[in-house]
Amino acid sequence: MLKELDTILTDALAAIEAIADDSALEEARVGFLGKKGRLTVAGAGMKDVPKEDKKAVGQKLNEVRTAITSALEEKKAGLVAAQDAAAFASIDATLPGRPLPQGGLHPLTHVLDEAVSVLRRMGFAIAEGPEIETEWHCFDALNTPEDHPARNERDTFYFENGKLLRTHTSSVQIRTMEKVEPPVRIIAPGSAFRRDEIDATHLSAFHQLEGLYVDKGVTLADLKGTLEFFFREIFGSKTEVRFRPHFFPFTEPSFEVDLKLQATGKAAKWIEIAGCGMVDPAVFDSVNEARKDDAYSPEKISGFAFGMGLDRLAMIMYGIPDLRLLIENDVRFLKQFV
Repeated sequence: MLKELDTILTDALAAIEAIADDSALEEARVGFLGKKGRLTVAGAGMKDVPKEDKKAVGQKLNEVRTAITSALEEKKAGLVAAQDAAAFASIDATLPGRPLPQGGLHPLTHVLDEAVSVLRRMGFAIAEGPEIETEWHCFDALNTPEDHPARNERDTFYFENGKLLRTHTSSVQIRTMEKVEPPVRIIAPGSAFRRDEIDATHLSAFHQLEGLYVDKGVTLADLKGTLEFFFREIFGSKTEVRFRPHFFPFTEPSFEVDLKLQATGKAAKWIEIAGCGMVDPAVFDSVNEARKDDAYSPEKISGFAFGMGLDRLAMIMYGIPDLRLLIENDVRFLKQFV
């Protein structure tokens, strides 16, 4: 048995030495170490070895297996090295490298990151919600009457089951208040959907950033201070901000926010950029009804909400003349923002 093992080792090493490619290497491995390989078959004969010789034969069997395995691995490494050398033989290492195309963030992502950064410094946390919403979260809980134009099928994308693509991210505010007791200070960035004709200033799918702050003693002064600080951080410390009385079903009082901005080569003018207001007590009542408690009792707390279009912010910040440029994926346009 010992002599047979020596013969197998000698044959294996000679065969491995003569190997020139991967297929021959695998063939040799199977031929000697496979289930029906010579060494495996020899090992099966251990049962016939006399008891007094089993230790020596078993030790020899392990030595042969280790030697063949090491030879196979060494040969494999040599073949890989030879293949690598052949692959690089035609390469001139002195040639300059080829530059790889550099990617960059989409302008909307730039705007979102900057806006979120400012608001997070002010203590706002990010909240998320589903894009497919219920009418209650999107309209009823926000004090939107049934005859409001936004609830018409000509303005909103409805599904057959009665759900809809959210028309604003205000629904995230409702879902957050359902789950969390005050104080609440959140921002809700995300997509919204409306049946708008796509043109230079409108898209049917767009991006919003809404905010909500609810606590004891929140006032209109807190709202104005928050938005004035935010817009001056985004557009510069000298940016003029004004609040015009307006109407929204879910806030009272409500305001439109305008900024006085100047495009290159043009006179400064007021641009409507956001909507805001103090949360209507009817919204708190709806939340309490859903929660089945009075955590958001208008007698105990107050709050403000605001919302703005990120697409509009991007147009103003980068001087983009047509909103459709943001969704056309034209590299000639996008590479300006790398």
